[in-house]
Amino acid sequence: MKKINTQGLQIYTFTQSDGDYISLTDIARYKDKERTDYIIQNWMRNRDTVEFLGVWERINNPSFKPIEFDGLRNSAGFNSFSLTPKRWISTVNAIGVINKSGRYGGGTFAHKDIAFEFASWISAEFKLYLIKEFQRLKFEENKRLELGWDAKRLLTKINYRIHTDAIQRSLIPKEISKSQANIIFANEADVLNKALFGMTAKEWRDNNPKLVGNIRDYSDVTQLVCLANLESFNAEFIRQGLVQTDRLLKLNGIAIIQMQSLLGNSSIKRFK
Repeated sequence: MKKINTQGLQIYTFTQSDGDYISLTDIARYKDKERTDYIIQNWMRNRDTVEFLGVWERINNPSFKPIEFDGLRNSAGFNSFSLTPKRWISTVNAIGVINKSGRYGGGTFAHKDIAFEFASWISAEFKLYLIKEFQRLKFEENKRLELGWDAKRLLTKINYRIHTDAIQRSLIPKEISKSQANIIFANEADVLNKALFGMTAKEWRDNNPKLVGNIRDYSDVTQLVCLANLESFNAEFIRQGLVQTDRLLKLNGIAIIQMQSLLGNSSIKRFK
């Protein structure tokens, strides 16, 4: 749950698997701080709003109930018609509008597509400021993610240098050709791939012919941290003179233990 400030109002937002959601309750405070539920209901009873919500659900929600929606649409616009977020959600199995409880950040939330539509109904000026602040929030989030990813990749590359140095000193004969050395390096990289991912680089490419890059480019933060650790362990095992088969078994055991620990680490989860 995060907050943005739009024309003096604090507006809560959160992100889940199907997109970004913004508080309609907070947006409604721009019009009337004491009657936010009434403002939202007044907007939802509008026929154009019902049409818009229905189109959004039809596009984005495979479990949407079109027959039930037709009943609401046919009633929309009459003086006797009323529609609350709770009724909308339960009637058509909506996912674009969500009710959240809680002292902080509780209320009615909607997918950003719907929230911006609601903000436009509230005030065109307010909508523009809201979009601007929301874009600024997402820009800052993306910059942090980029920095975090760069740092994780740099950590892996640093450990990879330690790893390749150990291979150079311990596994590659001094008079070996460059092509032979590359074969040994690739082979050792696959020891780590096999220990952590259960497949070699080639096996991953064969299984994912449409993806660009390599298996490590699609790893999450826990796998990258574990991979960096495995590179250090393998470098030490190489210095100790362990044969590749023994090293693979040891590294696989370490990978299992470390991944179990990393997946339960709250500090690591914040980087995802």
